[in-house]
Amino acid sequence: MEMKNQSIVTEFILMGLSSLQEMQTPLFLAFTFIYLAALTGNILIILTITSSKSLHTPMYFLLLNLSSINVLSVSVTTPKINLLSADKTISFAGCAAQMYFLLFLGGTEYLLLGAMAYDRYVAICNPLHYTHILNSTRYIGMAAVSWLSGLLMALGHTSIIFTLPFCDSNEINHFFCDIPPVLKLACGDTHLNEIAVFAVAMMFITFPFILILASYFLILNTVMKMPSPEGRRKAFSTCSAHLVVVSLFYGSASVMYLRPNSAYSPDMDKLLSLFYTIITPMLNPIIYSLRNREVKQALRRMFTLGWGRFLPHHISFHFHV
Repeated sequence: MEMKNQSIVTEFILMGLSSLQEMQTPLFLAFTFIYLAALTGNILIILTITSSKSLHTPMYFLLLNLSSINVLSVSVTTPKINLLSADKTISFAGCAAQMYFLLFLGGTEYLLLGAMAYDRYVAICNPLHYTHILNSTRYIGMAAVSWLSGLLMALGHTSIIFTLPFCDSNEINHFFCDIPPVLKLACGDTHLNEIAVFAVAMMFITFPFILILASYFLILNTVMKMPSPEGRRKAFSTCSAHLVVVSLFYGSASVMYLRPNSAYSPDMDKLLSLFYTIITPMLNPIIYSLRNREVKQALRRMFTLGWGRFLPHHISFHFHV
């Protein structure tokens, strides 16, 4: 491919929703509310789980990891959605860092959600062997593998993308530095990058999603055999809520990263990115934790007893069921 006239790119311009000038203030208020709601909900879950000994179980350990990811991921992207500021630039290094953390945290969350689905499968379908199959060592190992895999994947992707030559335009038609819009600005051959994106998406999105669907299929099959109608109703309610959030997260990400580059649509990408970067971090605390009776009781105790008395000086997890 013949290279176009190049100049050294030192910064990018995040176009975001610049085409909707009349909606800037309402959108700013909406994004601010969602961002604060996501931060508040997830931080509450982190404080509640770490401070309540009754929640020091494997399931809540994974939820603690999920909430930590949500706090970090929503903070990586949302503050850079400059709706009211005239300065919409981001430095070359800042763009690379934003993409790295977005991929790192997103990849970790994909794997972690798969681990959480497997946890629920074992707890419901094989409860007598739960502590034997999923002991503390295995839970910590599952979480550690999720974080390490996300870290290595993000490092590789970010490195090969930001060593490409950039020329002509530095305007990113998106809220943040995501892979598809950044690759659109590269003037070199991006074919190998597109193959790498597809391969990694299959590994981090498709396979965990298949595991989640299989786990919930087996869970629902077990639930159908429960003699108690109340038990079936409660299990169905929990499973359906989890599946809705998982489907939003995986579905939007699948369309983003598994489609061919020729089908790239900036407006569709912006809409889909809202779900996996902002909406699901806000919904996760509500669906996974705040609807849970044990979590609500722990929250009530925390506020009743007061922060100073309730938070321990040294926190350690002793896993039990």
